[in-house]
Amino acid sequence: MRLNTISGRFAALTIIFVVLAEICILLPSLASYRLDYLESRLERAQIASLALLATDESLASDLESELLQNAGVFNVVLRRNDIRQLVLSSPIPGPVSATYDLREEGVFQTMDDALRTLFDNRDEVIRVIGSPVNQAGQLIEITMNTAPLRQGMIDYGLRLLLLSAAFSVMTALLLNLVVQRLVLVPIRRVISHMVAYANAPEDPRHIIAPNARIAELNAAESALETMQKTVTSSLKQKERMAQLGQAVAKISHDLRNILTTTQIFADRLEDSADPKVRRAAPKLVNSISRAVTLCETTLAFGKAEEPPPTLSRFNLAQLAADVVEAETLAGEAVGKVDFVTDIPPSLTIRADRDQLYRVLTNLIRNARQAIEGTGEPGTVELAAGENDNEWWIRIGDTGPGLPEKAREHLFKPFSGSARKGGTGLGLTIAADLVRGHGGAVDLIRSDAEGSEFMIHIPRDVSIALQPQPAAAQ
Repeated sequence: MRLNTISGRFAALTIIFVVLAEICILLPSLASYRLDYLESRLERAQIASLALLATDESLASDLESELLQNAGVFNVVLRRNDIRQLVLSSPIPGPVSATYDLREEGVFQTMDDALRTLFDNRDEVIRVIGSPVNQAGQLIEITMNTAPLRQGMIDYGLRLLLLSAAFSVMTALLLNLVVQRLVLVPIRRVISHMVAYANAPEDPRHIIAPNARIAELNAAESALETMQKTVTSSLKQKERMAQLGQAVAKISHDLRNILTTTQIFADRLEDSADPKVRRAAPKLVNSISRAVTLCETTLAFGKAEEPPPTLSRFNLAQLAADVVEAETLAGEAVGKVDFVTDIPPSLTIRADRDQLYRVLTNLIRNARQAIEGTGEPGTVELAAGENDNEWWIRIGDTGPGLPEKAREHLFKPFSGSARKGGTGLGLTIAADLVRGHGGAVDLIRSDAEGSEFMIHIPRDVSIALQPQPAAAQ
């Protein structure tokens, strides 16, 4: 039985607590033993004095010495009828060091006297005063030495401690057996289930069935059962999603190739002599372009995790100008969106330039498409700044704002799109790229007056390069 186990520690603590309890009662027990010892000497001395009281003649010295030796005292004094009488006497080996009146000692005084006697290894002569038994006088007084008393107290204390130790060991063993049966066996069962489940979490046969009789252990088993069922269900769902994702990736790859070829032929329809065909051609080309973009975005999202950012310093205003120029060209067909940039020309940022370009493109494109979807003119504003801890970039628009469903599933793939036919992958990819820098993308507001996103990128390189947890899916 090792001390680093529950049973070992429980047994050790049981022994310690029982011994401590016995030590707490040891002092009163020793005090009681001392008091009984002194009272027994008074009774013996009284019995020895009866031999002299029964006759008026004096006893022989050898007989008197034998009576005092049997009583364990040096002399006996009786007070009867207010007369103090030395009944028996013998030479005293030394002066009387202390007097104890057993008629007046209280509980705490008795324990204090017991401690003094126990730890004083000198053999001293003491005077003890008490009441005679059977009312045979007013008081009885004896003188005695302390060595036999102290030795008797030591022997009594050792016997008491040995008995306590034996009792402690027996109690610890019994309690250990009870703990083994009621606690450790159910705990080992839970551990075995956890190990088996960890080796094959997708196998529902390894899910524990609660049967513990102790309420706390039963609650733990029930919680473990719930967790195992949830994990098993999630693993099965993720496995199905992974298989579905692989199928979608293959379909998207082939569909992208087909649509790319179709787009080439659709471009030629604009040169058709039929005016109806020429009018329909731009719409057809735009539809095919959106389908190609959807396939490419889906394939990009389905690839492995984005590589860690390669940090370098660059001018943020120039990067923003490139993004705005590209989006301006993409929106020339509609021509209802104005772009406003408020970035200090000298602002230098440390980040991965290509990844940040993709982040800004996704957010600005979403803002532009939201405004174009209303059919009304609007503005997309891009601002940036810095403080002691981070760089921040704000993208705002005057669009219709995000619908409630999109806000609830923001940054979730295929769930957070505000545009019909959209996938929501743009925001997901942007959030993942910024998270790789140690930062975050937050939605500041979204209402009827538009939406506003804020990008935070920390200055601390250690924060920027450490692995970041994935967003909740």
